[in-house]
Amino acid sequence: MADPQERNGSAATAADQVTDSPMRSDAMLEVRDLRMYFPVRAGFLQRVVNHVRAVDGVNLFIRPGETLGLVGESGCGKTTTGRCIIRAYKPLGGRILYRREDGDVVDLAPLDDQSLRAYHRQIRLIFQDPYSSLNPRMPVVDLVGEPMKVNKVARGQELEDRVADLLRRVGLRPEYMKRYPHAFSGGERQRIGIARALALDPRLVICDEAVSALDVSVRAQILNLLEDLQQEFHLTYLFIAHDLSVVEYICDRVAVMYVGKLVELASTDELFAQPQHPYTEALLSAVPQPDPLIRDQKQRIVLEGEVPDPAHPPGGCYFHPRCQYSDGSSCVNETPALRETSPVHFVACHYAEKLSLAGVVAPGVMG
Repeated sequence: MADPQERNGSAATAADQVTDSPMRSDAMLEVRDLRMYFPVRAGFLQRVVNHVRAVDGVNLFIRPGETLGLVGESGCGKTTTGRCIIRAYKPLGGRILYRREDGDVVDLAPLDDQSLRAYHRQIRLIFQDPYSSLNPRMPVVDLVGEPMKVNKVARGQELEDRVADLLRRVGLRPEYMKRYPHAFSGGERQRIGIARALALDPRLVICDEAVSALDVSVRAQILNLLEDLQQEFHLTYLFIAHDLSVVEYICDRVAVMYVGKLVELASTDELFAQPQHPYTEALLSAVPQPDPLIRDQKQRIVLEGEVPDPAHPPGGCYFHPRCQYSDGSSCVNETPALRETSPVHFVACHYAEKLSLAGVVAPGVMG
């Protein structure tokens, strides 16, 4: 198998990649058959003997102005998916179709670094760890202003004025811009990271576990801030998380990943009330319930076995070794396609229409 970072042909330019390929008319971004494999090397010569299938044929779309949640267990490939979309990684295969403001559609997957610069201004990333994501040797004015300086958007007093305005918008005082990261709490550092992500006036922001490292009370504040900024700046979010109660609070739709594959995609309300994939049902059974009567009646689904090794995934449906509904035949031998079982509800399960799965009866709480 070819190295994941190599692609056939010469480096493409943005002009070369404007495509008339059909794309969902309601989507800003559409990912098709996205694949990202990492090589496994062994021996004295460090030859490639296998690949870890971190992202294995993912399909999803994001509409302008919405928040799409991408959830799953640790190691399922959701962060790698986000980093492929922002092109921190060059995917092995698939397409990343992005609709520009002028309406043209561009495939970001094969673009070279120079061609990607314009799109890096429009697609930004908020990191998980507010401590390690900020350079401790740089004051806030440089941390937030660096993207503007690198892209020659502003300099000097104009840059400081724009940084001050961004700090106000994320709930920090402009006087803080001369301070260094060690002078701030975790929540304040994450606000600085958000201001940095907004410095170039992006259209799409990828929030990679943006609140998972924060205390519960601070987490709620940051989620409310993200919602306010979405309205103010007309932002679209890809919200990567493992906590379904947080996803329920902020997301319009939810995509569920398992071992590099997307297994379900639906609106948040529908997915929580009527899941159609057994893995989604198991995840929802762990969502905390505020009502003690419902909590006592609820049965937690404990999955047997271990998550498959993405370097040696099972045949057929990747979830079948842990699925209580597996038929032992088609589930083992046939890979289910992600298909639309009801309007805008997509599931990768052979028996999605036949199963009656338990959802969340009452709204969860952030925990």
